[in-house]
Amino acid sequence: YMKGRVSYEQLNAVVEGINTAVKAKYRILTQPVKALNNHARKLQQRFKDQETKDTKGQFFVVEDDIREFTQMKVDKRFQGILNMLRHSQRLREIRGGGLVRYMLM
Repeated sequence: YMKGRVSYEQLNAVVEGINTAVKAKYRILTQPVKALNNHARKLQQRFKDQETKDTKGQFFVVEDDIREFTQMKVDKRFQGILNMLRHSQRLREIRGGGLVRYMLM
């Protein structure tokens, strides 16, 4: 009933985009600071600041990560697809500190 007019291709594209953002984010987080350029160091610090006790040891992204690492638009359709993924327990939404974190399950 939640599907509406969203096709499986659109749903799979969002899932692939989230996976791409997670891979890029955690590739930057696992590198040593000396190996990073200035922009990547700022990103790494931002990622570390976004972590909370709820997300410690879990993979998560925020909307800014999706915008930065993929070409997807974060619009109403995207939000609806995230709701579908949350309903099917593929994502978990954690709110706090002015951010919405989407944790992978």
